[in-house]
Parts: sequence; C-alpha cells; structure tokens
Amino acid sequence: MTNSKPSVLLIYTGGTIGMMQDHRTGELKPFNFKALSKQIPELEKFDIQLSSISFKNPIDSSNMNPQVWIELVTIIKDHYHQYDGFVILHGSDTMSYTASALSFMLENLSKPVILTGSQLPIGIIRTDGKENLITAIEIASAQKNGKPLVTEVCVYFEYKLYRGNRTYKYNSAHFDAFKSPNYPALAEAGVKIQYNVNALLKPSKKALTVHTTLENDIAVLKLFPGISKKITLSILNSLDVKAVIMETFGAGNACTDEWFLTALKQTIDRGVIIYNVTQCAEGKVIQGMYETSSALKKIGVVSGYDITFESAVTKLMYVLGKKQTLEKRKQLLETNLRGEITN
Repeated sequence: MTNSKPSVLLIYTGGTIGMMQDHRTGELKPFNFKALSKQIPELEKFDIQLSSISFKNPIDSSNMNPQVWIELVTIIKDHYHQYDGFVILHGSDTMSYTASALSFMLENLSKPVILTGSQLPIGIIRTDGKENLITAIEIASAQKNGKPLVTEVCVYFEYKLYRGNRTYKYNSAHFDAFKSPNYPALAEAGVKIQYNVNALLKPSKKALTVHTTLENDIAVLKLFPGISKKITLSILNSLDVKAVIMETFGAGNACTDEWFLTALKQTIDRGVIIYNVTQCAEGKVIQGMYETSSALKKIGVVSGYDITFESAVTKLMYVLGKKQTLEKRKQLLETNLRGEITN
C-alpha cells in the first residue's frame, strides 16, 4: 500500500451484529452500512481508511454454504492489494465453519482476515457488537514495521482473538460465545491489545492462492453406546459419499464389534475416507493408544488429531476438491496446513 495510514475493508454478510431495531414495530432489520459511522461514531477516531461492502441480500448464518464462502474469498482476492486487512461481519452460529473454510481457501495469506459478530444487535443499548467491531478493525489494521501483525483468518469475540480454524461456538446465552480448546488465544484486548506473538502464524512470502473448488459429499457418523447396525450401514453406504467424519470417544476410540470394523473396512476399500474426530472438546485422537483404536489405524482410518468438528468438515471439503489421489488426500488430512492441528 502506498497510503500512509492502514486501510481495512469491512464485509457484511448478515447476522445479528448488522441489525437495527425498528422502534415503532420492534422488528430487527439490516441497517445501511454506508452510514456505519453514524451508528458507531467511535470509528471516526481511528486513523484508518475504512471501506465497506454489504451483501445485496444479507443472510442468516444458518443459511451459510460453500457458495457464500466462494463469494467471500473472491471479494478478498479482488481487493487484496487495495487493503491491508479485512473484517467480515458474520452471524455467530456458523462463524467457526466460515473461518475454518476461509483458512483453507486462502493459501499463502499475508494479511489479516478477522471474523466478528455479536450476540445482541448493534442498535441495542447493551450490544456487544460495538466493542467486537471496533477491536476487530483495530486488529485488522495493526502493523509492525509497516507490515500486518496478524496474517491469518481469525475470530474475534468478547476480548479474545482466536485462530479461526481452532474455534467452536459453545455458548448462545453469553457474550463469550467461542472457545479454542486446543490452541491459545492469539491476542487479548484489555487496556491494550496484548498479542501472543509466538502463537501467530508466520506470514507467507508466496503469492496468495485462492481455492474455490469444494466438495461437500460428506456424511457424519457420531458414535454412541448401542449404535444401530442398520443405521450405521445406511450412513456408510450412502450413495456418492466421498468421506465420513466419524465422531469417536475419548482419544479416538470406537467399539470393536466385528460387524462395525468390517463395515468400516469395506467402506474404506471402496475409496471412501473415514476421518476420526473426537467427541471431546479438548484433547486429541491418538489412534493406537488403546486397543479400541488400534483396529481403526490398521484398517486405514485417517486421524483428525485435535481438529475441531467445524474445521474437519471444511478441511474435507477443501481436500476433496483438489485433484489428488486418494492417498494424497489422506496425507493432506493428517498434515497441518493452516495451523488447524497439532500432530
């Protein structure tokens, strides 16, 4: 950038943060982001060039899908050299999915992409949206020696900055809606913003590569004691399924009934990926640690290590979308690509 002050592009997709309450009817409706400074006059105090783009038809985050992710990364790609950082306003329900997806779709990222939102609309007096937005913009514009301090896809919520593909939404009733159980916060906003520099991803020296081919032929098999054989088989034998996320117990354990292991092996032999992700919020899959996971490792189940479910879904979409052999895809799933796993 040739400008002396940093520039940030604000992208509004929808969600609670962008809503205003109609004082006459009490209904919530999106407000005009061109008048953002009127809603948040504090933004005028920033020495930042701030621009905004709003989706023509803002969506509830429950309707988030891969086409919207492609639209988002395309916007970032088209404006990548015009701005020093990006802030995406997004509904909180699926924010971790979007953050995870964008982390894989934006390869060799060297600028911050910060997702934020709120639990209460920005037009409500007690809203958490103002602080979340103001600090997200400040982080997106933060520089050291003329270069962005943060160079990855993050989620900022309630005074904490997290690596996006390490988060999940755990609370719908309080402002601290997100957790990152297996990776420390990247920054914490107090009187000053304290950055955990050692936890940040190093900026890439390569040119940005944007991936827009995603495959979503994925099924989920969540294990529980007494799981039905016929239901399990119906999931594993689903037509056109390319991968199955198997949510296992503890450190990646599953029952060792002959019918179950046989069904998994037959599925793997058909070329379907079985991705082992723990049901536990903290900890990781260690296949072979116990007898109940040794068999999974032997038949070719892929370990998800400490990946979140949200990141597992989007990483699979990304990997399945690549023109690679089955073995290469499995290798990519067990490789730390964007800081999403510790293996």
